[in-house]
Amino acid sequence: MTHLWVRAEQRENEERVGLTPSGAARLIAAGIKVTVEDSTSRCLPTDAYAQAGATIAPENSWPTAPNDAIIFGLKELPDDGTALAHRHIMFGHAFKGQPSGQILLKRFQEGGGTLLDLEYLVDEVGRRVAAFGYWAGYAGAAVALKCWAAQQKNRIAGPVGTYPSSTHLLADLQSDLVATGSHRPTALIIGALGRVGTGAADLCTAMGVPTARWDMEETQHGGPFPEILTHDIFFNCILARPGTPVFVPADTPHRARKLTVIGDIACDPDSDFSPIKVYDRTTTWHAPALRVHDAPPLDVTAIDNLPSMLPVESSEDYAEQLLPSLLTLTMMQSGVWGRGKATFDKALTQL
Repeated sequence: MTHLWVRAEQRENEERVGLTPSGAARLIAAGIKVTVEDSTSRCLPTDAYAQAGATIAPENSWPTAPNDAIIFGLKELPDDGTALAHRHIMFGHAFKGQPSGQILLKRFQEGGGTLLDLEYLVDEVGRRVAAFGYWAGYAGAAVALKCWAAQQKNRIAGPVGTYPSSTHLLADLQSDLVATGSHRPTALIIGALGRVGTGAADLCTAMGVPTARWDMEETQHGGPFPEILTHDIFFNCILARPGTPVFVPADTPHRARKLTVIGDIACDPDSDFSPIKVYDRTTTWHAPALRVHDAPPLDVTAIDNLPSMLPVESSEDYAEQLLPSLLTLTMMQSGVWGRGKATFDKALTQL
């Protein structure tokens, strides 16, 4: 019997989950065994999974799961160097040459396991079957606006946290902006037609922030893009890949510019393909802004688990998108899972 084991997330500030209790019930009805680890941080209660028919396991017990279990989580595993023997469904950030990803792939190589990366689960035409993009864009835009609001008081943005709902986030952000006066920044979004860009645009609209919305048509000439410097905030909402043009060159901090905040929502600074060349590391919930220049200020915000700021809404949305693929776990040699395995195998050959 196909066995899906939903692990507890072990990363700080991560409350999301990729399977809801109702989704677990659907899988069980389809003949898939579902084990869900208890969790002290998950946004959905463990009892609800038990009521749906799932087996409940102790928190972080997945290393002792049966060898044939498919371990399902969202964010990275503990960086303890252990070999990985199971099949894992998760965001691995390992297929674009990232240094930490190379270490992860070697752990799978040593243990004989498989990484089925959620970012690379695609349908027949290469479109991702599920993505957190909308809520990443929504939350990322909120954090960038918090960075801008802090700058208006000659500060750097302080810690951010989770919200029970998007309504609570909007109320908090509105309070921040009102405290700066009536002026609002302008923003430019690249990737505005995608899920991430749509989320960023919707948040900006809700906050009365005028936005220029660019996509492939506006960027196909390959740059440079001096228009970015004429806005207060720039949002990068496209996934870095070979051929992605550079939007923010390394000398940007020293140029004449109105730009003071970069929201790199795609957040892939370790990749050689990153289009934002003024920073080299992600930011955190405790310190969401990285100041890369002082006068005039230029802050970069690049948190790599933004949707967890709105854990319930983002989890429910993502889980609904992914469930049709999870229902095909009984046929892992073909379809979305077969394509995912082929991507992993190719990555191993390039180690």
